[in-house]
Amino acid sequence: MNMLKKPNLSFWQIFNMNVGFLGIQFSFGLQQTAINPVFLFLGAPEDMLPILNIAGPVTGLVVQPIIGAISDKTWSPRWGRRKPFFLIGAIIGSLCLFAFPLSPALWFAVGLLWILDVGNNMAMEPYRAFVGDKLPEKQLSLGYQMQSLFVGAGIVLANASIFLFQDWFGGDSVTEVAGTIPKWLYYSFFIGSLLSVATILWSVLKTPEIPPSDKELSEINMHKALPFLERFKMPFIEISKAVKEMPSFMWKLSVVYLFQWYALFVYWQFITPLFRTTMGYDLSEAAAQAAKMSTTYNIATIVVALMLVPLTLKYGGKKIYAASLLGTGLALLSIPYITDPIYVLIPMILFGIGWAAMMGIPYTMVSKIVPQERRGVYMGILNMMIVIPMGIETLTFGPIFKNLLGGNSINAMLFAGVFFIISAILALRLNVSKEENKVSNF
Repeated sequence: MNMLKKPNLSFWQIFNMNVGFLGIQFSFGLQQTAINPVFLFLGAPEDMLPILNIAGPVTGLVVQPIIGAISDKTWSPRWGRRKPFFLIGAIIGSLCLFAFPLSPALWFAVGLLWILDVGNNMAMEPYRAFVGDKLPEKQLSLGYQMQSLFVGAGIVLANASIFLFQDWFGGDSVTEVAGTIPKWLYYSFFIGSLLSVATILWSVLKTPEIPPSDKELSEINMHKALPFLERFKMPFIEISKAVKEMPSFMWKLSVVYLFQWYALFVYWQFITPLFRTTMGYDLSEAAAQAAKMSTTYNIATIVVALMLVPLTLKYGGKKIYAASLLGTGLALLSIPYITDPIYVLIPMILFGIGWAAMMGIPYTMVSKIVPQERRGVYMGILNMMIVIPMGIETLTFGPIFKNLLGGNSINAMLFAGVFFIISAILALRLNVSKEENKVSNF
């Protein structure tokens, strides 16, 4: 079997190939912090926030694994395998970000969120597989933690822009008008629109893809020769087959993800309403404080992302991951009881360490145990494990918040903290079997 040996890349080559994540994550940062305030500005009640966010889980569930499977069977000497997908996704995302603050009504903003999520998901999964394609196994940890660094950097820039623009252009003299989005929020979306395309282009132009091996190229050509209907069905067949043959490690990880991502979605949706309750802020002030929280934890992510590489090599990914999830849970449990706008940022350091681990360690572990020729579809399935808990949250947490938690955002945050602690306990079960360790990716 002809398998291509991957060369070691320099630090700056790995840096350049991940720059595109800056734009993708700037967009994701706006989704975390600005989208729900936009919905509230346009008149959405708080208990409707979960269901209004269902676009992310649904499009992630459908788009990412399909795009991953298609990209596995794609090769163009000119355009490559993964790059066409994340470039097209970035263009779609860019157009949606530009239009978002111009939304005239809630239904329009919700519709744009669906299209934005399609673009982001089209870009995200092939990018994860792109890093795995390029790097030898011993550099995978550095590659994915470098992605964590850019995840943090993109979200820091997005959130810093939100609270800075609110401070500079919001001010006490600007009265919130029901049903309209304040002008100070426009600028962050416009910057995101530009970065979405510019950073992806940087990585596309700076990083050539590795051509497929003779065996892979033969399979790709056989796939191209199939009738259109057969090619259309192939991604669904590939996904179904990959799920049946999925390593037991990934099944264990899916249970961790159930609690982890459910809790994250609760945090992102209810951190702005929380500050309206605990600090008596108006919506603009609460949104700005939420942006400061996100900026703080993502600065922590940038600082610790690459530090986690030697720690995971020394102590193992499982222990570092579990400890990081525990710290995130403790952070969320403390936030509702801190009413000082500066002191409440301190727990975000723990949250940022957890976020760095979440964005890097699981991808490193999974990338090592799945076969090279199916990495795209398995990265898509890994994303399904993220979006399914998010989908469950969007459908279930509205009634839970309204009927069991008394419509109180403080209780919502405590709920999320408990779920993180459960995920930390479950992460201690993430052992890789001997058979899974034998899988060679190069």
